Amino acid sequence: MYSSPNIFREIKSRRMRWAGYVVRIGDKRGAYRILVVKPEGKKPLGRPRHRLEYNIEMYLQEMGWGGMDLIYLTQDRDRWRDVVNAGMNLWVP
Repeated sequence: MYSSPNIFREIKSRRMRWAGYVVRIGDKRGAYRILVVKPEGKKPLGRPRHRLEYNIEMYLQEMGWGGMDLIYLTQDRDRWRDVVNAGMNLWVP
């Protein structure tokens, strides 16, 4: 009906782009620790929370890249850009 993109597809692609950026900046920044490092301490009651890393791995499995390591895959910027663009085309409703 209108020319705006699908919001779910846009959210998934932006999460993947942001995750690629965060992994490439390295472990000295706080955002990397939030993305990759597992929290320590006592777990809260209830359903386990999905971390962003789990969501990105789930998106990669949907696209057929499930066996690849996120950190290894994002180091090559051109390949990561191709993966994100392929995801944009895959999630067309």
